Amino acid sequence: MKSSDAKRYIEIVPAKGRGALSNRESRFLADGRETDLSYLEAIRDDVPEAAIRTQTTFAEAASIISRNTSPDIGFDRSINPFLGCEHGCVYCYARPSHAYLGLSPGLDFETKLTAKTNAAELLCKEFSRPSYEPKLIALGANTDPYQPIEKETRITRAVLEVLAAFNHPVAITTKSALVVRDIDILGPMAAKGLARVAMSISTVDADIARTMEPRANTPARRFQAVERLAQAGVPTTVIVAPVVPALTDVHIEQVIQRAAEAGADSAGYVLLRLPLEVRDLFVEWLDAHFPLRAKHVMSLVNQMRGGKDYESDFATRMKGTGLFADLIAQRFTLACARHGLNRSRTPLTTALFAVPVADVGQMKLF
Repeated sequence: MKSSDAKRYIEIVPAKGRGALSNRESRFLADGRETDLSYLEAIRDDVPEAAIRTQTTFAEAASIISRNTSPDIGFDRSINPFLGCEHGCVYCYARPSHAYLGLSPGLDFETKLTAKTNAAELLCKEFSRPSYEPKLIALGANTDPYQPIEKETRITRAVLEVLAAFNHPVAITTKSALVVRDIDILGPMAAKGLARVAMSISTVDADIARTMEPRANTPARRFQAVERLAQAGVPTTVIVAPVVPALTDVHIEQVIQRAAEAGADSAGYVLLRLPLEVRDLFVEWLDAHFPLRAKHVMSLVNQMRGGKDYESDFATRMKGTGLFADLIAQRFTLACARHGLNRSRTPLTTALFAVPVADVGQMKLF
């Protein structure tokens, strides 16, 4: 479906509270379907606004720790308690992963979720193996561990309880204030050098955030969460992500300032990434919500991606290249220096890792 066609379709059947404007099928399916736009146009006045409900599948996973060898990522293992993410961030680089499930990276990604009910159990078994070597685990590297369904499932909290019991280091990435619920676990872990939280905040504009990240907490709520975490002694990073040229890049300095005021000790940023299906979903969204800026935004994206909409090279995919990318890097560095961020950062420790006696089924010999 072309961008203009997708826009017409959504004007007929809008999806309230959702980020993606279309739901094209997985690229791995053998058969496909096309929307009859002339029919939809004919019934426009008879179709009410659509509110798409979230569907959650509860399933047992075969394994829980994912490993990677990406040289531009500071960890080699991660845990994602959920597949898909209800936050519905239109730019989410994780959307293409839903295609592997035979689902759409579009609306399916934010409405058809899977919760891994045995995540904590699997993690406990993995840690208890004699051959396991502890290294930093990233919690929520793909989808948000504190998305709305965590309120009821409490899977992320159960995972944290296992990490705490084994004294295993963890770095959490989220854009949800729900993380403060688990301060009772994160505070004591942080005191041992075992926990850090990164809060993703791309803009200070609540209207842009509501459109771009429809079911995530407002920027104000996220800054409040940073303050609560910092007060509890949890080292907190604010990640300005993604930086969208000509839309959110103007807020870089404001995000950094408010992060410092809230008590964050460090900050990072990631340039907008548009891999695979994310590119078309993002362009559809731009055309629908910011039609006067769309061409300018994509022109700057091209300039920072070597003339392409996306460049996957490990050396440049997070920061981009070219004059505009260099300007963003300089602005970010100056803002951090002005507000005292990134002066030092103590790495989390693996030295305390140990299998609890109660979990090995027998007493220790000595």
